Amino acid sequence: MALSKEGLPGWLDPVVHAVETVEPLQLSRFLPPEDGAGRQSAVLVLFGEGGRGPELLLMERANSLRSHAGQPSFPGGALDPEDGDPQGDGPLRAALREAEEETGLDPSGVQLFGALPKLYIPVSGFVVTPVLGWWREPTPVGVVDPNETARVFTVPVADLTDPAHRATTVHPSGHRGPAFLVESALVWGFTAGVIDRLLHFAGWERPWDRGKQVPLDWRS
Repeated sequence: MALSKEGLPGWLDPVVHAVETVEPLQLSRFLPPEDGAGRQSAVLVLFGEGGRGPELLLMERANSLRSHAGQPSFPGGALDPEDGDPQGDGPLRAALREAEEETGLDPSGVQLFGALPKLYIPVSGFVVTPVLGWWREPTPVGVVDPNETARVFTVPVADLTDPAHRATTVHPSGHRGPAFLVESALVWGFTAGVIDRLLHFAGWERPWDRGKQVPLDWRS
């Protein structure tokens, strides 16, 4: 399974450049443990083109799940043995496989064009590779398993860059992070962090009020 930048729409050029040049610590202060600990996983950061221009595919996790319940996220999950080498193209296969399992999309219509450095989610012990794709041939998507997923939706990039939709979340632990209020959802945590950094390094970010805070309740 290979990455390809052939035939991508011009508006993705800044994203491609960002993926090629960004350093791990520019994305997160949480990097994978040097001893190799952590559960290898991958998410699919899928760019499509909708009625309002460029958009991203997201899903909302079911409220019944043990971890990250009710939280909007990219499709993705842990690598399976059949995905192959975690240091090779295993994350690419895992991102597509999980996206198909969770949203029903047809992987053959997705062109993978890059992967960000591996990041770490301390609370769950996941080592995550964000895999970036272009939805060259969109197919219908929706909830495959209601026990895992509450809904599947797309968010226009224009809404993500709109200063009115941006805020800072404050976790009960005191940790602060970027958030997006879009499609009647609060996107925060790891997913919001990746989106925030992509918007920033692609040059799409618009000035927003970082003092605008959204509290997270204790269960999150």
